[in-house]
Amino acid sequence: MKRIGIGALLALLLAACASGAANARLPYEAWRLGFLAPHYMEVWTEDAAIEDVRGRVFSGYRSGTVAVAHSGDAAGWPVTQSMGKGRYVVGADLPRRIHVRWQSLVEPQTYRITLDIPDEMRALMLEKANSIAVPGRQEYRNAVVVGLAPGGWVKVWVKSPGSERIEALCQKAEVEPKGPDQGAHGGRYVTLPPKVKAYIDQNPVPYDSWKCPENA
Repeated sequence: MKRIGIGALLALLLAACASGAANARLPYEAWRLGFLAPHYMEVWTEDAAIEDVRGRVFSGYRSGTVAVAHSGDAAGWPVTQSMGKGRYVVGADLPRRIHVRWQSLVEPQTYRITLDIPDEMRALMLEKANSIAVPGRQEYRNAVVVGLAPGGWVKVWVKSPGSERIEALCQKAEVEPKGPDQGAHGGRYVTLPPKVKAYIDQNPVPYDSWKCPENA
């Protein structure tokens, strides 16, 4: 068995302590990354990765099919307090960048985007918000919700589990030149559910309803 010298052992212990101290900067164990889409406008997230403020990359945060509901009007971002479909990013500090690649199934088209997270959004993630679910309770805004819409429109909100969401970012993605699944599977897209296909056959896709204010 290879022995570790005293100097190397001390270096490992110091690194572990430094890592623990850095993680302790967050007032919660993890923050959540979730995805949502407008009504009927289903998307398939192919890949998502997070770069935190310390330069570490956390990958493999795809969530598959994302849809809010198959009812109502597709125009505009859904009025919901859902945290979206996703999971917690364990071990990460606050996000510096979020990379997402997804299929917009109703077009169909594949998009990619790198979201540069502003300081103002990170500040919100360190604040508590009043819960609308439990009066008198305050919770940290540790959820990042990424909305993905046809045309490549992307909107980002932050919220706590029980609070109203706050819009933090709006951008337009670029088309992924390699197509769905990076050119695999012959360029085929994920199949639309029959109910969504029927809706699209009878209604135009309201692209303009998701535009960022500066592009409206």
